[in-house]
Formats: sequence, structure tokens, C-alpha cells
Amino acid sequence: MKCFYIIASLIFVNCSTNTVNYDQKLENIPFIPLPQVIESSNLFLSVSELSSIQTEIKSERIEAALKDFTNFWEQQTSNEIVINPNLNNSLKSIHLDLDYNSETSKEFYQLEINEKGIIIKSNTEEGLYRGLTTLKQVVIFSSKTNNIKRLATGTINDFTNYEYRGAMLDVARHFFDIDDVKRYIDILSLYKFNFLHLHLTDDQGWRIEIKKWPQLTVIGGAKEVGGTDGGFFTQTEYKELVNYAHEKFITIIPEIDVPGHTNAALASYAELNCNGISPNIYTGIEVGFSSLCAQKKVTYKFLEDVVDEISLLTKGPYFHVGGDESYVTSDEDFIQIIDSVFSYVQKNNKTPITWDNNVKTGEINQLWNEGSDFMAIKKSKKIIYSPASKTYLDMKYDSLSKYGLSWAGYSSVRNAYEWDPKILSTKLNLNEIEILGIEAPVWTETVSSFDELSYLVFPRLLGHSEVGWTSKDLRKWEDYNQRLKKHKIHLKSINIESPY
Repeated sequence: MKCFYIIASLIFVNCSTNTVNYDQKLENIPFIPLPQVIESSNLFLSVSELSSIQTEIKSERIEAALKDFTNFWEQQTSNEIVINPNLNNSLKSIHLDLDYNSETSKEFYQLEINEKGIIIKSNTEEGLYRGLTTLKQVVIFSSKTNNIKRLATGTINDFTNYEYRGAMLDVARHFFDIDDVKRYIDILSLYKFNFLHLHLTDDQGWRIEIKKWPQLTVIGGAKEVGGTDGGFFTQTEYKELVNYAHEKFITIIPEIDVPGHTNAALASYAELNCNGISPNIYTGIEVGFSSLCAQKKVTYKFLEDVVDEISLLTKGPYFHVGGDESYVTSDEDFIQIIDSVFSYVQKNNKTPITWDNNVKTGEINQLWNEGSDFMAIKKSKKIIYSPASKTYLDMKYDSLSKYGLSWAGYSSVRNAYEWDPKILSTKLNLNEIEILGIEAPVWTETVSSFDELSYLVFPRLLGHSEVGWTSKDLRKWEDYNQRLKKHKIHLKSINIESPY
């Protein structure tokens, strides 16, 4: 079959004037993340020849994805394209096919661009969406002739390296509103991330409405680091974010951090404190000084209510319960609280995730501390790997960085790209632990606006997208760095400046 395509391509090259310049071949599109297999056929397809998107798929998520894609297409090409459920092979179109047999990955897709149109095939909706995302990058980075974009032809067969490719946004220390989070989701989508972990509570702020405990946002959500005004998501707004992300095939994971990192809750309700006295609102950046009271029944009523209300708003399978840096909680109290929270999470048909700590009871462990107790981590069944020295986007690039911290060291753009999650298997020396994937967190002690956030996140986040998606043997720094230069130009076009 491959020989047939090669022969056919040679015939078309000899007979057609629709040949492409060497720099317009499909393999020269600066994809991030890099697809697994790209085969060019050395022709081109003019976007002006495509009039419709054809599919028989009946799905709210696909319908939303196609609506988004038509808006993107018109902005990028100045050509209108319509969604047509009636298949017509005589028209040049973009065709989506959900009847493609592959056991490689649930996000496997095949994207074929030829002179007759574009075909995206997969056996899942997720795969089709990833294919549409790759097509977006083809359009963005294709050149124009006579002011008309020409798409290089060829075939991409692609699938993900890890099933979990996450980013984390801390909205607790500095609050980021619904528009900022949606903007972040848009960019995550372009780079094939599929999870957004929202750190919703911490000592400095409680950022989600709990109807049974309204003072959590009235008092606990009022301020942020530095004492400036904070904010919070109403349940309506949070549900809107969940749905917005869902349409872009991104799952939001809520995090309610317990039993430490809870000063905002303790300040909101005196009865949650063992001494019955509310502490002051905290606006600094230290950690480890707060804890829920394990001896009070009200603590467990509070936790159950919080988990129940947020779970009802959450589409995904996971609920993050924090669990790290609880330095003033005894091991006995820690286990009692965490085990109770796990039971509330599981009652809501969610799987709990914890940050790594010295008391391990979780099925999924998010490992950030490279000095952790690896013997304890072996009790977990799955790992989300977030080594601070590589993935923490709030670490400074170097000593000249305007924002960020440096407790885990400096992290250059190259440092954020040149690492392999499989090194964890070597450290643990246990094959039965599954590395579910990676996550790149950004903690917001030093950032209070989207521009400041962008300074730290971009372009390093793009490197993590490729670490999570692309096979290690295909990832080369020199090649990636050349592709990244073109993506920084695109990011600048959507008002995101990359400092490095």
C-alpha cells in the first residue's frame, strides 16, 4: 500500500503543476507536539477549493469541535466553510470518519491531505479531535500564494505516548477569572493537553462556591497573596468552565487541598479549628502551618459536603485531594482525614489523587518531590509525574527572570524539554507501577495577571506537550528549538509574549 502511494505521488508530481516547494512539505510543518509518523506526497491543496466539512457523526462534542473549527478556518484562511452531514464524494471537503480500526491508542488518528480533500479517521471522538488539532497547525503554518493558503499533502499517523497530559493552574494564591482560564484552555487544546488540574483552595484563598458553607468564599475568597482582592468561581461559572473544557476534549480536575493548606477554610469557619478560634486571613507564601481538626465531627461533615457539591459539577473521573506539606498534622490525624475524604470521593464515583507525601494511601500519586520516599510511593498503582526541577513552570528561567521562584532550581526552555518520564521507572525499580502521564504545574505566588502567567508558562509548556505526546526517540532538541521559534511567532500573534 505504501508503495502505491509513493508511485501515485510520483505520477502526480510529473503531471501536475500543484507541486510544493521544499519548505512546504508536510514534514516541514513545525508541529508541536511532533506526530509519530509523517509521510509527504509533495503536492498541495488550496484552501479555497474546500467548501465543507462532511461527517455523519452525531455527537455534541464533535459538533462543538466543528463549530470551533469553522470559526478558526475562516479567521485563518478568509474562506467560509460549512458543516454538511450529507456526504458527497464529488466535492472537495474535510471528511471525518469514526470507523477506523486501531488498537494503538484511543487518541490515534490518521490525517490525510490529498488533491481531492482532507480525511481524518479515528476509532474515537478523542482521536478525531486530535486530528483536527493537527490540521489547525497545518493551516496556521502553511504559506500563502496569491494570498491563498496552500496545504502540503501527505499522511500523518499519530498517537499519544502517555494517556495523561496535564497542566495545573493555581488559582488559590492569585485568582484567575473564568475568561483567563478559558484562554488557558484554548492554548492547552492546540497543544494536545487533555487534563487541566485546578488548584482551587489553599491557605491564601478558597476559590469555589460551596452552597452549604457560603463563608468559604465570602471570607476565604476575599484576598490573595499580597493582600489584594481575590475572587472565586460560582458553581455556575465552574460548571461553565468544565463544559468549555469538555468541548475541547480537556478534563478539569478539581483540587481541594487537605488537611493542610487550609487556612482560608479555617479563617472562614471557627468551628473547623480545634480551639474554636478562626485564624487571620493569610496573604504570605509560606506553607505547612495549617491543618483541619481530625477530632471534630464537623470537619467530616464539612469535607463530605465540599466533595459532594464539587463532584456533581465535575464530568471527569478524578478528584485531587492534595495531601502534601501538612507538617503540623500527626500521621494518625492525617490518615483519619485522608481516608475519610477518599471515601467521600469514591462515593461520588471519582478516583482520588494525592500529592506525594510520607503517608501513602492513594491509588494515584502525583509525584513532584524528587527527594521523596520512593518506598512509600511504591504503594501507589499509578503515577502522574511532575518533577519540580523539570515541570514546575513557576521556577525562574535564570537569575534574570522577572517572576517565579527558584527553590527547585532554574529551569531553562531546554531543561523543560530534555527529560524522559521513564527515568522514574529506573528510580523506583518497579515495572508494575504505571506512569499514567505527566503534568506541568504553575504555582502563582509571584504572578497576578495572565501576562505574568504567560511569562513563566510560555514557551516551556510547549516542551511538556511534546514530552507527553511524542515518542522519546523522535524528540531532538535542535529540531524542536527550530519549530519552537515559529510557534513563538504564532503565540505573539495571539498576544502572548515568550520571553525566552
